[in-house]
Amino acid sequence: MLSWALTFLLVALVAGALGLTGVAGTAAGIAKVLFFIAIGLFVVTVVMGLVAGRSVSRKLSSKSRHDDHHPTHR
Repeated sequence: MLSWALTFLLVALVAGALGLTGVAGTAAGIAKVLFFIAIGLFVVTVVMGLVAGRSVSRKLSSKSRHDDHHPTHR
């Protein structure tokens, strides 16, 4: 999605250089929307990864504590 935002940004720059202000404005608007969507998805992914990482870490630490209490259960 970020590549699409960069593509529309490039289209906006070229259109602006050629004097096509309507096309440049539209492409810049699309690029801005796609950029913020990509940033939002990135933040959601990072938060979910951190939450999942903590969950796995807790499960692993509780399992190792459980194994320490029962050494013959390995």
